[in-house]
Amino acid sequence: EIAPLNQLGDEQGCRLVDGNVATPDGFAAAYHTYIANGWNAMLGDPNYDGQDLPYSMAIPVHEMLNSANLSWRLTTMLTESTVLALTKHASQALKDIYLAKVISGEWTGTMNLTEPHAGTDLSLLSTKAEPNDDGSYAITGNKIFITAGDQDWTNNIVHLVLARLPNAPAGVKGISLFLVPKFMVNADGSLGAKNSVSVGSIEHKMGIKGSPTCVMNYDDAIGYLVGEENAGLACMFTMMNDARFQVGLQGLGIAEASYQGALTYAVERLQSRAPQGIQAPEQKADPIVFQPDVRRMLLTQRALTEGSRALSMLYAKFMDIEKYTDGEEQAHADHVIAYLTPVCKAFFTDMATEVSNYGIQVYGGHGYIRE
Repeated sequence: EIAPLNQLGDEQGCRLVDGNVATPDGFAAAYHTYIANGWNAMLGDPNYDGQDLPYSMAIPVHEMLNSANLSWRLTTMLTESTVLALTKHASQALKDIYLAKVISGEWTGTMNLTEPHAGTDLSLLSTKAEPNDDGSYAITGNKIFITAGDQDWTNNIVHLVLARLPNAPAGVKGISLFLVPKFMVNADGSLGAKNSVSVGSIEHKMGIKGSPTCVMNYDDAIGYLVGEENAGLACMFTMMNDARFQVGLQGLGIAEASYQGALTYAVERLQSRAPQGIQAPEQKADPIVFQPDVRRMLLTQRALTEGSRALSMLYAKFMDIEKYTDGEEQAHADHVIAYLTPVCKAFFTDMATEVSNYGIQVYGGHGYIRE
């Protein structure tokens, strides 16, 4: 259901209607099928109805989703990262309210770091968190570039937001992490009043148009501390590092899609005779897959893609070791993951650009137009 929505999603894009995001036709229905079949819960804690499957099983699925429809995949990717952050850092009380819902996909999750004046340099972050008498916090500030900050797939969204407490230390050592729901949750688990969270606008992008990239406004929104005060960046890095690898995996998925498309076209496209002799005597010309330069480009695509996939599975192996072991073995895996995370993100995405360029070259003029 997901791949056929890719072109439609790019053509329709997302819209902001009366303050709410409307995603392309079919996106929400595909998501409901996805979570109904348990795909969102693959990596989740079994104590909260997760399947606790190894990363070595989940990552190939994620790659295929990226190949099928990256715009659609982005929302589920950030939800998985939210699950990881809550599992490792949230209080038991927050887990009991939110974790099972996010693991199942009944609710989605977002990551709110960037502000108009604070991008890579989070020391400039200015979103405020004022303590309330009931133990919650009032969150006020603006965030930009928030993937799936709003959508029409679920009835609630769990925002993880970086903000500063009063008298917090300057710089990154004064940042805390807060869970801010779109709708408040009543004691019986039902949804209550809408929180003071709104979408200011959605970005108009060159690509991934089916994914809503939002400007989020927090106006004394109710939030709950995740982890310790002033330790929010360390908590958020759990989510960020998972997202960084997943961004790399997006590159791998795009590269695979480019290779498959180029290979199919090269086998079908007839042009001239092969220099090594006639290959398709029943045809008026031979497929271009027999042209040496085309073969070179296809083999380069395949080598880069399969090599990156092998590295992604090595990464998955160490993620599983870190997840299922303890002691020195777990610590070693954690160090390997820390080393490989930026390598995978940078190489896979750079590789995808190169592979996609080869894909366009194989298509020739048809790679630059649409039918």
